Amino acid sequence: MKIAFIGLGNMGAGMAANLVKAGHEVHAFDLSEAARAAAHGAGCTTHMTAGEACAEADAVVSMLPNGAIVNSVYAADVFSRAPKGAILLDCSTIDVATARKVIAAAQAAGYDMVDAPVSGGIAAANGGTLTFMVGGSDTAYARAQPILAAMGKTVIHAGDAGNGQAAKICNNMLLGIQMIGTCEAFAMAQKLGLDPQVFYDISSVSSGQCWSMTSYCPVPGVGPKSPSDNDYQGGFATALMLKDLTLAMEAAKTSGSTVPMGQHAQEIYESFAKENGARDFSALIQTL
Repeated sequence: MKIAFIGLGNMGAGMAANLVKAGHEVHAFDLSEAARAAAHGAGCTTHMTAGEACAEADAVVSMLPNGAIVNSVYAADVFSRAPKGAILLDCSTIDVATARKVIAAAQAAGYDMVDAPVSGGIAAANGGTLTFMVGGSDTAYARAQPILAAMGKTVIHAGDAGNGQAAKICNNMLLGIQMIGTCEAFAMAQKLGLDPQVFYDISSVSSGQCWSMTSYCPVPGVGPKSPSDNDYQGGFATALMLKDLTLAMEAAKTSGSTVPMGQHAQEIYESFAKENGARDFSALIQTL
């Protein structure tokens, strides 16, 4: 299958490379010359514009920074250059309203399209083990699923257009809240004289167990290897967690949802991101 891939950042680079490994002909575009060169090295054919990459494509996959850019790229480049029979997959994390707007525009222009944000981070993008949360019609999902399966281990249909984004921001709001609680618990345990490993051994099999503890422990040397073992480099940047929490707060406002813990988590990460935006979000423990 000929697939256009737009957006070759930390996540998109690995995703595009995995499509090549799966046997697809990938035509890639990014504004960054270095990103295009890396994609070329991974087996992609690179282009100087998004429109050129989309020409004659059977599918278009995008991984872009925000909703405004997604809307602009699809309106200006994808809808004008991609064949009408192409399936469109936006894997960016953006606001629900923009996701639904772009998909509605795609349908009006004659395309099937899904929103398919991801969970898993850079390592999962490179390793092809991402989880995709997919919003769109049954027909669009059926067409998108094999493409997404080439980049991830789990592909779940969340319902109608925009529901992929809804699932992503609700999930990451919960993750942000859990990580704060996990950091607070480990910090207090140590101040009370508990060895972090002993606390982990107890809580990881007790009622305090959660993913932030057992899969992504914020304490170096405790639990499976995580960014805390690499001075909080790599993983999921604090700036990205703040982005997702901000999207969640926007969605809470428009949906009339009450999310006091989510709001407090956003405030905590907003303060932490001022000097630590590039560090993994679990580095928050160092402030406690």
